[in-house]
Amino acid sequence: MKTPVIAIFDIGKTNKKLFLFNERYEIVWERTEPFAEIVDDDGDPCEDLSRLTNWVQTLLEEVIELPEFDIKALNFSTYGASFVHLSEESRPIGHLYNYLKPYPAAIRKKFYKTYGDEATLSMETASPALDSLNSGLMLYRIKYDKPKLFRRIWYSLHLPQYMSFLFTGQVLTDVTSIGCHTMLWDYTKNQYHDWVINEKLDKLFGPIFTSDSVLNAIWLNHPLKVGVGLHDSSAALIPYLASFQEPFVLISTGTWSISLNPFNTIPLTAEELQYDCLCYMHYKGQPVKASRLFAGYEHEQQTKRLAAHFNTAENYYKQVTYNPDLIQYLRESRPNADNRFEGVKAPPLQESLFSHRDLSVFRSYEEAYHQLMLDIVAQQLISTNLVLDNSPVKRIFVDGGFSKNPIYMNLLAAAFPQTEVFAASMAQATALGAALAIHHHWNSKPLPGDTIELKHYTTAGRYAV
Repeated sequence: MKTPVIAIFDIGKTNKKLFLFNERYEIVWERTEPFAEIVDDDGDPCEDLSRLTNWVQTLLEEVIELPEFDIKALNFSTYGASFVHLSEESRPIGHLYNYLKPYPAAIRKKFYKTYGDEATLSMETASPALDSLNSGLMLYRIKYDKPKLFRRIWYSLHLPQYMSFLFTGQVLTDVTSIGCHTMLWDYTKNQYHDWVINEKLDKLFGPIFTSDSVLNAIWLNHPLKVGVGLHDSSAALIPYLASFQEPFVLISTGTWSISLNPFNTIPLTAEELQYDCLCYMHYKGQPVKASRLFAGYEHEQQTKRLAAHFNTAENYYKQVTYNPDLIQYLRESRPNADNRFEGVKAPPLQESLFSHRDLSVFRSYEEAYHQLMLDIVAQQLISTNLVLDNSPVKRIFVDGGFSKNPIYMNLLAAAFPQTEVFAASMAQATALGAALAIHHHWNSKPLPGDTIELKHYTTAGRYAV
């Protein structure tokens, strides 16, 4: 008998993945493919959309033919802030521009001169002013910087919805993609922002389709329930919302450490925006206050620096065990860095204090690494507190890379002594979230209660950062 499964494409910047989950949401088949970037018409790195399209369609064709599985449903989680543009003939045109693409100063100046200052627009759209990372501004840029291309655009779809379009032929829009730092959505009015309507960009978007609904499709004579796709950060939150009723914050760690609080409904303040706070959109349409910290990238850069200084392997930090006495020593006799943070109530979140420390004052790699983690968690405390403020949260869950780092986890528990801190682990959170979003359309079994493994961390308050 064939095993009923749901297929989930999880499209990251570097690696593209396909998972098959059974009715208990166990991964029963998977494939990962690394993708190299190509360059766009300006010579900047971008996604190879043609290859991605071919890979997704060919791979689904392959798994549909597997004799042991019966694919009942299909959904997608992908990185956000990126549009695919379709011609009148429903073919992709232009490029899937990179959200790190340099943004022309003249176009930026024109936009804010026409529609108001950055601070006001950022407050209304819950989006820090991030140029190309605001996908709405990327579309605005195409209109005025590449008018020939713009005139050919019939529809613009965020990447998750393009994935869905490949199998349904339906041009749709999803709230998790609109709501993720795009500058498109006015959170104060719960509609597209006035500037989007004035520029008639809303005419390029399909109808809004709820993230927990499906379309009926036929692919290679095989019936499928197909989701509209989700932005990856919003998808990663879904397994926690499905598993826990009490209010929590999720710190999702990777290159970025993103603190997500779906239980904080207070509108963003100017100060929060200054500290890189924003709102994501819950898959059922509610705002999720979030703060971002470039902690994974900082950890990567500083461990390279430590490896060069102490002549070790770059991943030597994985052998370093948590030493509370060393933490206490560093707290009491922390070596001086330069004085650029003196008198500042908190270090800037764009860079860590450790990057300015003199490594020669540390007696060993282990000592220096403990100091690095103290400095990172000091920033994490500031960042997470921004979304904790005035909300009833009693638990913090950490997933991703830092959840496996005992020094980080012990220091985080010390930093939040009034809150239960857990390292959470599950198989592929974003892909699982995309599967759970449409659970009731393909799976008659109850949601399993054991998809997330938790490890509770407690540490004496004297080690708090």
